[in-house]
This record gives sequence, C-alpha cells and structure tokens, in this order.
Amino acid sequence: MVEKIQQTLRDSAAMRWTVLLLLAFAMFCSYIFMDILSPIKDLMQSTRGWDSTAFGTMQGSETFLNVFIFFLIFAGIILDKMGVRFTAILSGVVMLVGATINWYAVTESFQGSGLDTWFTNNLNYIPGFDELGISPFYKGMPASAKFAAVGFMIFGCGVEMAGITVSRGIVKWFKGREMALAMGSEMALARLGVASCMIFSPVFAKLGGNIDVSRSVAFGVILLFVALIMFIVYFFADKKLDAQTGEAEEKDDPFKLSDLGKIMSSMGFWLVALLCVLYYSAIFPFQKYAVNMLQCNLTFNPVDPNSFWATNTVTIIQYCIMLVVAAAAFASNFSKTKGMKYGLLALAVVSLIIFCYMGYMRQSAETIFAVFPLLAVGITPILGNYVDHKGKAASMLVIGSVLLIICHLTFAFILPMFQGNAIGGVVVAYVTILVLGASFSLVPASLWPSVPKLVDSKIIGSAYALIFWVQNIGLWLFPLLIGKVLDKTNPQLVADLKSGIITPEEAAISYNYTAPLVMLACLGGAALILGFILKAVDKKKGLGLELPNIQK
Repeated sequence: MVEKIQQTLRDSAAMRWTVLLLLAFAMFCSYIFMDILSPIKDLMQSTRGWDSTAFGTMQGSETFLNVFIFFLIFAGIILDKMGVRFTAILSGVVMLVGATINWYAVTESFQGSGLDTWFTNNLNYIPGFDELGISPFYKGMPASAKFAAVGFMIFGCGVEMAGITVSRGIVKWFKGREMALAMGSEMALARLGVASCMIFSPVFAKLGGNIDVSRSVAFGVILLFVALIMFIVYFFADKKLDAQTGEAEEKDDPFKLSDLGKIMSSMGFWLVALLCVLYYSAIFPFQKYAVNMLQCNLTFNPVDPNSFWATNTVTIIQYCIMLVVAAAAFASNFSKTKGMKYGLLALAVVSLIIFCYMGYMRQSAETIFAVFPLLAVGITPILGNYVDHKGKAASMLVIGSVLLIICHLTFAFILPMFQGNAIGGVVVAYVTILVLGASFSLVPASLWPSVPKLVDSKIIGSAYALIFWVQNIGLWLFPLLIGKVLDKTNPQLVADLKSGIITPEEAAISYNYTAPLVMLACLGGAALILGFILKAVDKKKGLGLELPNIQK
C-alpha cells in the first residue's frame, strides 16, 4: 500500500511542478490580457476618445459582476461542488468569450456599426446603480468603452474563477509539501505576463507604423486560447491523479450556507481578506496607470525611426533577455552547488542591467515598467521556501506593507523632481519599480498559503472565493477612483483639452499623478496596521500563521 502511494503523480516532484507550470502558464496568459490596454492608455485616448475617467471605468468593470452580482461567491460554490477540473475549463471558456467581446469593441469594425449606435444611445442611466454611484457606465462614456466594459466584465468573471481554481489546485497537489514555494512560484511566473504585456502590447498597436489598438487585444485573445489548452491538459493530469489515489474529485459534503458562516466568523480570515484587498488595490489598479504615470514624469527623447532601437528586432531581443533574467534568478534558488548558484545569480544580474539599459535606450515608459516582476521572480521562491520551513508569514506581510508605502511615495514626490534629468529619472523609476514588484511577491508567498490554516479543507474553495470577492471590491473601485481623481486634480488640463488648446496626445502625457499615488500609499498604511493586528491575533489565538507549512 505504501509503495502504491509513493507512485502517485502527486508524489513525483517532477509531475507536481509540471502541473504547476501548466497552471502558471494559464495565469500568465490571463495576466497579459488583464493589462493589455495599460501600456497604450495614451493611444486609447488619442484614437478612441477614452479620457482617464472612461479608461478607469472600463478597467474597473473587470470586477463588477464579481462584486455586485456576487459571481465570485457562486464560483467558489461551483468549485467546491464540481471540483478543480470542471471549474478550470469553465473559467478558460468564460475568459475567452469575454476577451473576444472586448477585442471587437476596440476594432475599426465596431466604429459606426449598429452596436456603436446602440451603446451610444443606451446604458447612460441604470436605475439603482447610478443612485448608488456604482454603475459601470455613465452618460457620455464612449460606446467602444461601454461595450469593452461588457466584455471585460465577462473576462473578469473567468479570470477570478481561474484564480481561485488555481489556488485550490495547488493546495491539492502540494498540501503538506512545498505549498508556499509553489504558490509563490506560480504567481511570480504568472506575473511575467505583466512584463510581456508592457513590451508587446505597444508593438502590436504600432505595427507597420499604422496605429490600431485592436491588434494588441487580439494578441491577448490568442493567448487566452492557449490558456484554455493548458487547463485541458491539466484536466487529464488531475483526473489521472484521482484515479491513482481513489479520491473523489473534490466533491465533498453538500455545500451549505452555514459553511460560509463558519468562514465569515473567523477574525483571522477577515484580517487576511482585508490585507489582501489593500495589497492588491495598491498594485493592480496602479499597473493600469503605471506606464502613463511614467510618461507624465519622465523625460523621453524621440528615437530615430531608422535606428536599431526603433525596430521590432530589439523588442524580441529585450524579451529574450528578460526570460534569461527570470529563468536564471528562479533557477538559482534550486541549484545544488554554490558555484552554479552564484553563477546563475551573476547571469541574472548582468542580464537585468542589459535589460534596463535597452529599456532606457528605447525611450519608452512601457519597456521601463516591464522590469516590474523580474526581481519578484528571483526572490519569491526564497520567500516561499522560508515560509514552508521557517514560517513568519504574518511578519512578511508587515514588511511588504512598509515597502509598498515607500514605493508609492517615491513615485509621488521624488520621481517628479527628476523631470528633465533623463538618466536620473529612469534610475529612480527602475529601482522603485523593482522594489515594488519584490514587495508584492510577499503576498503569494505568505498570504495565500495561510488560508488553509484558517478554514476547513472542504470549504477552501469558498474561502478563496470570499477573499477574492473582497479583493475585487478594491479592484473595481480603485481603477475608477484613480481615473476620477486624475481628472479632478488636473482641472486646467481637462479644460484645455475640451477647449482644443492642447491635443489628446499632449493631454495624455501631461497629468499630475501625485494625488492618486498618495491615495495608494494610504492603502499601504492601512495594510501595515492590519498586519500588526494580524500578528497579535495569531499570537493570541494560535492560528499558526507564523509557523512553517512543512511540519517536521
């Protein structure tokens, strides 16, 4: 019997990590689409008439159905009742459908179509939602932004369902093993999608010298089809595991509403959930505006269109170097010999410097922000391994909050001081972006693996769904708030744009981002306070958050 257990797929390290790669690559593709318009916010304003309010409202719509129609709660129930395999495939299909709608909304074919007319004349007032100030549309919102919001809502249902499904899948394959390392590694690898998006989205939009933002979105749609294939492959691997172990495919006891009551009565659970929403609200909404923020604060000189730095070849080279940075930094954590470990680290550092130099030479904000996840890829396995063997998850959340505050305040007050200083501004931007990405890596390595310690295993899908639901409130609210705050705190810019004194292209790179960045820093301050409270509660009630995941 012992021999049979040792031969299951789950007991094979190679198979466990292969499954993790399948899930991570699916999330990698979804992360690309999530921010596919972020590096071309200026082009959306100049070609589609989306001001900051329209852009923020559309971006915030991703989580609207999850929050206000409670789709995420239903997704958690589906996950607990139907299992990981069914929910993974379902999430992949939903993402693909929503992304396809989003793509059509920004195509030239949509402009002047019957749908364009209908969306222009409708959804300008939604009873109840408008009175509460939570409508995903508003009067005067461009029709393309409205229809794109519809697609993004559907995509949002799929991507958040995928998020909780992947978390549950990792728990299933790694519980009692390297779970924090696995969760941290999955998120670190998936976040390479952010860098990929920042590098390639503008390239596709400007391909051949003819600007067409729909090409960028089409690139994301194709990748989501690949993500669906990854989930299908996972389906068969997971099914074989259950056949080997004789376990039911996560269809535990019938779901009862009282199960939600058990989750919601836990103070530790709510502290983790609130920490999650504060962290993610300070990062994901920021990502949607980060490129534009850099455009408004850094001094860029146009690159000679005939030079090497203006070609698509340099894009491919830079992306390959990024992969070398990520692979070398990640692999260094698993090297058995010191020589190999330090050799890989040296390769990662040298490649990172080359990557940053190329970003500077290309004189584009999107290639500078692409460095965001690279430090995280290297240190997340370290953090995850530490939590697995040493614990201290709650303490890591406190450290992450401090770094979050420092980075947003640096963007708000120090980076603007370097306007006109081409090199100094880029150096400050690079260092701050790297540290911000590293601080965010503390969340998957320490927060997500803590959830199984707080709730019964049979309702862990619902627990993750509730956390994601709380998180989605912030992910709906803050993209919208940042857009509104930008327009409200730049009244002269908005007025000049409306009167025609400046062009949409000039307006798009002239915003003052101080107020939104201070707002995000305040989220970090609130997270810091909650982190200290969580440590106190953990010490008093013995939740085990500071204990290692692997018990010897």
